[in-house]
Amino acid sequence: MLHTLGSVTLALAIVLLLRKPGRLFFGASTACHLWWLLPMLALSPWLPPIPSSWITLPVQRVWPSTPQATAGILPEYGQRHVLLGLWLAGSAVLLLRLAWRYRQLQRDCRPLPAGMRQALIAHLPARDHAALAHARCRLHPAGPAVMWAPRSRLLLPADFMRRFDHIERRLVLQHELAHLRRHDPLWSLLAELTLALLWFHPLAWLALPRFRLDQELACDERVLRSSPADEADYARTLLHSTGIDPTLVLIPWLAEPQLKERLTMIQRSRHGALRRSMGFIALAALLAGSVMVAEAAQVTPTTAVANQDLELKQMIRPYYPEAAIKNKEQGSVMLKVLVDAKGYPRRIEVDPSATTAPPDLVKAATDVAAQWRFKPTIKHGKPIESSARVPVDFSLTESPAPAAQPASSNS
Repeated sequence: MLHTLGSVTLALAIVLLLRKPGRLFFGASTACHLWWLLPMLALSPWLPPIPSSWITLPVQRVWPSTPQATAGILPEYGQRHVLLGLWLAGSAVLLLRLAWRYRQLQRDCRPLPAGMRQALIAHLPARDHAALAHARCRLHPAGPAVMWAPRSRLLLPADFMRRFDHIERRLVLQHELAHLRRHDPLWSLLAELTLALLWFHPLAWLALPRFRLDQELACDERVLRSSPADEADYARTLLHSTGIDPTLVLIPWLAEPQLKERLTMIQRSRHGALRRSMGFIALAALLAGSVMVAEAAQVTPTTAVANQDLELKQMIRPYYPEAAIKNKEQGSVMLKVLVDAKGYPRRIEVDPSATTAPPDLVKAATDVAAQWRFKPTIKHGKPIESSARVPVDFSLTESPAPAAQPASSNS
């Protein structure tokens, strides 16, 4: 969990730093695709790990009568539950708020009057007729905008035909259709849901409005690339639209703080196909390189020679489930634990090739392993991350000899 949060923080920092230079050198569309780095790095901890060397610890034996050594660890475990509860409560509040506002937006939608769609088609070039014909158009006071509910909708104000002149209507419709082609309504909703999960993260609050701005700039660039002679009319349309209020779930035609950025972008020369292609190649290299570095950072180097082996210094023995005792279930579980430099388990996996225990015993072992504390490996006088294999043996026949104390050996 902490590693995923660190990956998300790194991705947000990289995107926030590179979005403006990327827009300047390669265009707004390329810069907008930088946001793919966020889900890719967030998912990197769940990718298959690079093979590494493992330290195999002695077998931890569990019998039905084995007492659990819980002293000194349960209070910390309770604190984790408190933090988890606070996180879930904050996320629930934001999700309920989002659902309420989304419901309000849907409730205010009205069917498009008969004949208005045909009148709108008359304002567009032939290449956009099919897109508008398939768009789910609705009247809404917050338009012009698009939303996802659950299919994408194009929202227009009731006075759209009166508020904008012929040229402005064409440019506004082309801009909104560009959002629909890019599936921006869905991406914006996913961004809102992500913010609800990361409500405690200051960079998430900083990133959301900039993500929306990058979407707007990418659509502006797309419209002007197809109609470069409309720059002056496009800027006039933006200035005419300053009275429109944006909403959280919507992608607004204009949010007031975006005006300067969008007008500045209009004045810049559009990049050619070669420059844009170079930008996408650089973006692909950045995304692939970031994921590879993040995956490699999870693994302890195979050539590391430790001055002191890893040890399991404090453990809570798994609880032998009553149902397993009743069903006379027993067997072994091989846990693969990635231990950080402080001795805390960072990732726990089960090695199926060395596990013979049924699922309820596997769950009992993995549930308690997160509370174990290790004495980390020491290299050059400093603790480093280590990979440990911990065998846990569930047996219904209690051995008369005491269990061996943890002592490490290399595999």
